[in-house]
Amino acid sequence: MKDYKRILVSAALPYANGPIHIGHLAGCYIPADIYVRYQRAQKRDVKFVGGSDEHGVPITIRAMKEGVSPQQIVDKYHALIKDGFEKIGISFDIYSRTSNPIHHKTAADFFKNLYDKGLFEEKETEQYYDEKAGVFLADRYITGTCPICGNPNAYGDQCEKCGSSLSPEQLIDPRSTLSDAVPVKKWTKHWYFPLQHYEPWLKEWLLEGHKEWKHNVYGQCKSWIDNGLQSRAMTRDSSWGIKVPLPDAEGKVLYVWFDAPIGYISATKELTGLWADYWCSEDTKLVHFIGKDNIVFHCIIFPAMLKAHGNFVLPDNVPANEFLNIEGEKVSTSRNWAVWVHEYVKDFPGCEDVLRYVLCANAPETKDNDFTWKDFQDRNNNELVAIFGNFVNRSLVLIHKLCGGKVPRFHNEIIDADDKQLMDEIRAAKDKVTQSIEEYRFREALYEVIDLSRKGNQYLQKKEPWKKAGVENGQQQIDNCIHLSLQLTANLAILIHPFLPGTADKIRHMLKVVERMLEWKNAGSFKLLSVGYSLRAPELLFRKIEDSEIAAQVEKLRSNAIEAAKDKDQKVAGKTADTTEEWPPLKPRIVYDDFAKMDLRTGKILHAEKVEKADKLLKLEIDLGSEKRTIVSGIALHFNAEDIIGKQVVVVTNLAPRKMRGIESNGMILMAEDKQGRLHFVNTESDIAPGAGVS
Repeated sequence: MKDYKRILVSAALPYANGPIHIGHLAGCYIPADIYVRYQRAQKRDVKFVGGSDEHGVPITIRAMKEGVSPQQIVDKYHALIKDGFEKIGISFDIYSRTSNPIHHKTAADFFKNLYDKGLFEEKETEQYYDEKAGVFLADRYITGTCPICGNPNAYGDQCEKCGSSLSPEQLIDPRSTLSDAVPVKKWTKHWYFPLQHYEPWLKEWLLEGHKEWKHNVYGQCKSWIDNGLQSRAMTRDSSWGIKVPLPDAEGKVLYVWFDAPIGYISATKELTGLWADYWCSEDTKLVHFIGKDNIVFHCIIFPAMLKAHGNFVLPDNVPANEFLNIEGEKVSTSRNWAVWVHEYVKDFPGCEDVLRYVLCANAPETKDNDFTWKDFQDRNNNELVAIFGNFVNRSLVLIHKLCGGKVPRFHNEIIDADDKQLMDEIRAAKDKVTQSIEEYRFREALYEVIDLSRKGNQYLQKKEPWKKAGVENGQQQIDNCIHLSLQLTANLAILIHPFLPGTADKIRHMLKVVERMLEWKNAGSFKLLSVGYSLRAPELLFRKIEDSEIAAQVEKLRSNAIEAAKDKDQKVAGKTADTTEEWPPLKPRIVYDDFAKMDLRTGKILHAEKVEKADKLLKLEIDLGSEKRTIVSGIALHFNAEDIIGKQVVVVTNLAPRKMRGIESNGMILMAEDKQGRLHFVNTESDIAPGAGVS
């Protein structure tokens, strides 16, 4: 492994069109912060840069929705995002913004450098244009009916209902989100970066030179390169963004994905006059922390831009995480299906480290993972409180109870096998945590820290110092046990600090030691606390989280989603009277024999209950006359369990069984969905006994 003189760490620039949620934290910001805090503890020269991405379509769309200017939007959300990062302990050396003049100049100069080298291709293409608003439309400015699922509000780049990637040409009845006009095609000129020219270099530098990268990152990059790279437009038609620095580019700005990663460079310039040492020296290790949706930009496009420009270092690693779902569903800001950081810190004051812990312990490092409030509670109560916090508290309680509140001496003459084993475990833990962090395996590193505190609890339980008074060498045995437990507590403060900085500071306060003790070189030492030194009274590191708090958060999540749906309903209802109601397109024809294969029966719901850790699933017991069946149905966001008992339903009875959340579902109830996405039961006209055939 190369020995670098300095380390430059970046974390993806979040769009300043809304606050940050826990998916953002789990994706890149907490991993980046852990890595940076560890490098600082190693006393290495490390800089951590970030900032708000304040250009691009999401900004202008949010401004349009709120009826304000884009500048007002970015000012509002930049402050909210920055505050959220600070409260959750993300320790940027600088958190900048791409609206700053230094960034505009840096990005424009970068573009001009490539232009002057003749590296761009100028092309005229037909793009959608809003004649009423007088502007070209980016894909997100166009909505229409999704050709896949029939969603009438799909965007020109993606349908948020079914998740399909789209192009504006695929939409049925496309319309402009600016004026509701039908867009037309119009010719426009743009500057394209020919990625295909860098394909041979990317194969050598990335595919051959960085096989050590995480397999989810490497695999996505390999797929892109193997499928062949194409020229990509680096400019857009817009009035919001960094103006293209060319005389014949009126009304054109830099593409946000050309502009945004250059924000890492401009933020470093803003941070230090020695910025070139971090960007232009081969002694710099550059690491990008991002989510999986940004992999291609940071591993292919931005490195190709840096290579084309020359003089810049290339990323040594891009340890991207996958997505974090919430209660079994994808995060959706439009549906308000998210846990917002600024709301969390209000709802759980003093529990910032708990969220950091859960998001690291359950991090989506190589595959999508699921956050549930029940798991959040379990990890807090069963791991932080019952294991880590319990050991630290017991050690400090015992020193005051058995040793007068002062660090006892260690008697080498009576050291035993249990003492030696614990000392070996402490040394080994440092090595394991170090290696795991260096290799970006943060979940594994955190587990080792918690496991070390578990071993501390086992040591105390085996030694039972509270029973040693009055026996031969009793006080010496007490001294050794308490001494080692306190040295372990100090070691835990060092090892946990990158993950839970507030917790490490609380331990440090109780131990009455200076911040310098948290330097990584001190981990594994048994001389962190001096004999005879008085310690402060113990304080609990964590509190138990009650069932009522979790129930409130689950209900809040559900209520927010319902309110968002209502807001959408009101907007749909507010359309002009002559707007024609559009329904999903009919599916392809089938013959009668296809339909006859289905066995449809009437049924009655006898019992309904929520499925644990699945916010949208209900477990139903259905009476089919001749038998009772368990069916799992995704209707919990639309109906309360107690309100549907006794409901008559139509059931598809001959579907193959399917396990959902560990429950075998034997059938499916039929539902109808209205234009606003609300579900309705399909009922028969009269009350018919369960089991009757439906045809």
